[in-house]
Amino acid sequence: MILPYDKEVGVALSQGNDQAQAAPVLAFIGGGQMASALMEGLLRSGWSPGQVLVLEPNDAQRGKVGSTLGVRTLAGPDGNLREADVVVWAVKPQVMQAAIGPVRPLLQSPLHISICAGLSTGTLSRWLASERVIRAMPNTPALVGAGVTGMHAMPGVSASDRSLAESLFGSTGMTFWVDSDERIDAVTAVSGSGPGYVFEFVAAFQSAAEQLGFSERQARVLALRTAIGALTLAAHDDAPLAEHRDRVASKGGTTEAGLEMLSRHDLLGAMQLSAAAAYRRAQELSKSLDQ
Repeated sequence: MILPYDKEVGVALSQGNDQAQAAPVLAFIGGGQMASALMEGLLRSGWSPGQVLVLEPNDAQRGKVGSTLGVRTLAGPDGNLREADVVVWAVKPQVMQAAIGPVRPLLQSPLHISICAGLSTGTLSRWLASERVIRAMPNTPALVGAGVTGMHAMPGVSASDRSLAESLFGSTGMTFWVDSDERIDAVTAVSGSGPGYVFEFVAAFQSAAEQLGFSERQARVLALRTAIGALTLAAHDDAPLAEHRDRVASKGGTTEAGLEMLSRHDLLGAMQLSAAAAYRRAQELSKSLDQ
C-alpha cells in the first residue's frame, strides 16, 4: 500500500525558517552521484553548506564535492561526525556493514537514512544498533530535481524524523511512504528502475525515426521532445492515460495503426514482465544481503 505524500508538510519544511533555526547537521557517508544530487537539492532549498558533512575516501570525488558544493568533507571517520543529527548512508550495499564499523562509535544517536538498495530496515537496524532507521529508494531524475523517492520507516522513527526525511528528499522531487520493506522492493522495481525502461523505449523510438530517414540528431530530438511533451500534458491533466492515448488515436488513422502494432507485439505484457523481473531481483538482493 502506498501511503499518501503530505505535500504541505514537505513544502513547509523546505521553505520555512524553523529548519534554518534548528540547523540540523547532515552527514553523508559516501559522496557519489545520488548523494551529490541530494546535497544539491538541499542547498537549492536553503540549507547551508556548513550543515553538510561528507565522508568520502576517494580523493578525486571528495575534492569535486567540496569544490562544487562548498560542503565540509572528510577523508575518513573523525570527531566531526559527532555533530550529525542525520546520517545518510550512500555507499554500495555490499560494503555497508564494513562502512558502519568505524563510523558508528562516533555518532550521537542520529536519524539514519539508507539509500542502499536491497538492505532491509531490520538488517540496517541491527548493524546500526538503532531503531531510528529509514530506508529510502530515490531514482536518478533526482539529479535534475525531478526525482521520485519511496521511503519506509521503522517504528522508532518519530513524526519529526519523517518530516525531516520528507524535506531532504522533497528537495529533489516527490516523496511518498510505504508500509513495509517488501513495498520498497516494489518501489525499486517501478520508480527506481523505471527511468531505465523509459530510456529504453525512447531509444527504440529514436531508432524507429532513423529508419524513417531522420538523422541520428534529428531522431533523438524528435523522440525526446515528443516524449517530454506527452508526459507534460499527462502531468497537467488528470485524465486516465488511456484517455490521453485515445485523444491522439482517431478511428482509422495513423496513430491507431501504430498502436495496433504495439498491441500485436504485446507491449503491455512486456512491461509487466519487466517490472516483475525487477521486483524478483530486488527481493533476491534483499535476501542475499540480509544474512
